[in-house]
Parts: sequence; C-alpha cells; structure tokens
Amino acid sequence: MDQRVYYVSERMMKTATNFGREHLLSIGTCVGRFTKSEKFHISITFLDYLAQYASYKVWVKPQSEMGFLYGNNIIKSGLGRMTEGIPQYAGVVVYSMTDIPLGFGVAAQPTDVCKDLDPGANVVLHQGDVGEYLRVEDELS
Repeated sequence: MDQRVYYVSERMMKTATNFGREHLLSIGTCVGRFTKSEKFHISITFLDYLAQYASYKVWVKPQSEMGFLYGNNIIKSGLGRMTEGIPQYAGVVVYSMTDIPLGFGVAAQPTDVCKDLDPGANVVLHQGDVGEYLRVEDELS
C-alpha cells in the first residue's frame, strides 16, 4: 500500500471534513511518501513550499544547471555560491543563479571545506529536481 503525505492548509482541511471520505480522492499537495521499508521520500512537487523555508541554500552556475536537472550531483566547479554554515549531510535547496528553485539534495561537504576542494569534488548529492516532472510524470500524480 502506497502511503502518501499531503500538505494542506488548516482552513482547507476543516472545509474537507464536510465531505465523506468516500467522496474525497485527496486534498492538498503531495509532500512525499513512505516506502515499503518505511523510509520517507520527499516529492519534487513540494519544492515550492520547501524553498520558502529552507535554511541551507546552494546556487548552481548556469553551465551546471542542466547536469543537475538530469539527475547529476553538483561538483565544485558548478557551484555558484552557498549559504554559510551548512553542515555535512544537511538538506539543501538548489537554486539557479536567478533564484529559481531547481531541486534539493544533501551537502556532501560542509561550507568551510568547500573552498579547499578540487574542481571535480562533489559538493551537493542530488536527491530531486524539477526535471523529474518529465522523467517520472506518471508516478507523480
């Protein structure tokens, strides 16, 4: 059984209680789902909400955007800038240099170590990107 998690405003949730469960398919935006091993996977459809509240952000250079959107990690040579104080393995939201959220990932290195890395070293490990809309659109609904 696929267990999905939805984000919905409290007002809409209260309004939805006026309808019986058999008449509702779903409400809100799909945030993610639990796998069979009960691990939570965040969905790319939640990126717009996630980006608003992200503490840690990474901006990718224009020449590296497409690589990230095809599911690749971000290497140091593709890094535009990043917020200070990102710890290793922290979740980050990835932006274009024009502040458009592109996806999310995990910091492979803390901020203070990144300046000393060689250009081919991983800085952000890819987890999800807006290119998923096209690659797996049948599974997102």
